[in-house]
Amino acid sequence: MNNKIIIINGPNLNLLGEREQSQYGSITFDKLKESCKKKCEELKLEVNFAQSNVEGELVNAIQESRKKYDAMIINAAAFTHTSIAIRDALELFKKPIIELHISNIYKREEFRQKSLISDIVTGGIFGLGTDGYILAIISLQKLLKNEN
Repeated sequence: MNNKIIIINGPNLNLLGEREQSQYGSITFDKLKESCKKKCEELKLEVNFAQSNVEGELVNAIQESRKKYDAMIINAAAFTHTSIAIRDALELFKKPIIELHISNIYKREEFRQKSLISDIVTGGIFGLGTDGYILAIISLQKLLKNEN
């Protein structure tokens, strides 16, 4: 079974629990990673994480993932709305990708309502809080087992 996934997080997600709790909740980034690792263990998935506030580092992480991972969850955060470079890197991945946002970007400011990556990913989860990560992991596991 293909079972290696990467969860890539964009700018400011390292500050979960500290920033805009009304939008992002109170769970810290470390606690989120722990929850994701636990769910992946249950589902027999290997998981790694990447987080950066730097666009080029995220592009590098996506490019390097092509040969190492079977699927990806990406929360590109603010780069969702601005980065053609991240979009181009994701197009090269050619494996299941789930776009994830903790808040519902379609209920926020107008500039956040346009995703440059939604049309090239396998699916998306928006506005379900940090539980969205767990749902994305479950969905990827099913995709990798050809159950979806």
